[in-house]
Amino acid sequence: MPKVGMEPVRRKALVDAALRVIGDHGSLAVTMSDIARRAGVSPALAHHYFGSKDQLLIETIRSLLRQLRSDTVAALKAARTPRERLSAVIRVSFHADQFASETIAAWLAFYAEAQRSEETRRFLVIYARRLRSNLLADLKALLPADAAERIAEGAAAMIDGLYIRQSLKSAPIGIEASIALTEDYLTTQLGKAEISAPSSGPAGHLLPEGRRDDHIEPLKGQMT
Repeated sequence: MPKVGMEPVRRKALVDAALRVIGDHGSLAVTMSDIARRAGVSPALAHHYFGSKDQLLIETIRSLLRQLRSDTVAALKAARTPRERLSAVIRVSFHADQFASETIAAWLAFYAEAQRSEETRRFLVIYARRLRSNLLADLKALLPADAAERIAEGAAAMIDGLYIRQSLKSAPIGIEASIALTEDYLTTQLGKAEISAPSSGPAGHLLPEGRRDDHIEPLKGQMT
């Protein structure tokens, strides 16, 4: 019988183990026994806490998203200007924890699973919307809305592309190099947009879809 008070500890250990096992396998084709063994518990105990492998895998992706959101909120609060906040979003996206090999492998496995699992796809849509929203909020403080939206899409695509490229172990791009490439893209695009923007009128007001993550509450029933 599980010890009283151990549930949060065991659940976290199982989630961490799931992340490592998925990373080792490079896919979600793992068993509850594989995960339990890595966590140092019995398969029966793993089933007691999560019921099924699918439930454990969903909790694993939720855990990744919660950590990413927590890191983003902290970074945004420490930044002072819209440009600094944009840099904060970029740096968090390539944080060492997110760039760990097992984490990258797990994200790629979840993207593959999203082609079959509606629930997994829903969580990845949450991630994509949050990244875009975080970028768009401060870009709209600097540029007209149409330019802000275009640059936000480009920066988000570059972040995701560099992240995927990191999985190519024969030609990886390091954390600082990835940050520098994304910053260079952003600086170049901001310069072009400012040159072509009208000289009168505000750069753009924050719209509802341009909220930052430090202003967004977790979606009900998803990210508690």
